[in-house]
Amino acid sequence: MNGTVELLEAAQRGDREACEEMIRENAGLIWSIVRRYYGRGVEPEDLYQLGCMGFLKAIRGFDLQYGTQFSTYAVPKIAGEIRRFLRDDGAVKVGRGLREQAAQILGTRERLLHEQGREPTISELSEETGLSAEEIAAAELAVAAPESLQQETAEGLTLESSLHDGSTEEDLVERIALRSAIDTLPDQEKKTILLRFFKGLTQAQTARILQVSQVQVSRLERRALERLRAAFEQ
Repeated sequence: MNGTVELLEAAQRGDREACEEMIRENAGLIWSIVRRYYGRGVEPEDLYQLGCMGFLKAIRGFDLQYGTQFSTYAVPKIAGEIRRFLRDDGAVKVGRGLREQAAQILGTRERLLHEQGREPTISELSEETGLSAEEIAAAELAVAAPESLQQETAEGLTLESSLHDGSTEEDLVERIALRSAIDTLPDQEKKTILLRFFKGLTQAQTARILQVSQVQVSRLERRALERLRAAFEQ
């Protein structure tokens, strides 16, 4: 384990050889995610390169204090990079204004990630783009798929911790198609989960976006989590 930690720390410092070694050691993991996206009109090798890009982003964003395995953290990052390419390369129809805002947010996010070595917070994105937290969430919600079970709400909760039933997190990631599970929720419950657990908004901010009361958001969140827990127990 110590060797893995040392290799990860070296890679996070920008050691190219360490990055390449981590990719080699995790090639099987990357390919296991890549195979899920066969038949989408993209060559397997190209999908693998996208997966490697997501893996490198996971290296930059991982914090040893998470208390979870790096491979578990990397899985949604790898899948997210591939999904982003397939989405952007496809014919998904989103309003021009939202797409322009989302592009601005993405560019700002990537710049801050490079400068700070970590994912920027919504408040940092808001300050840099001039958009409100609600506008940022709405734009990202329109064009992006959830990427991580580790995203914290303003209260420090994660979706994984809220659903954990004693199985390992890696088993949980592999057992469920999280996006599919969330997509089965009623519309308001789905939006509540995405805004709260994937955009990290408070219940008050979520209430403003959904144009409901904070009490209603609390109820929507509770019902959605109950549905998701029930789905995972099946």
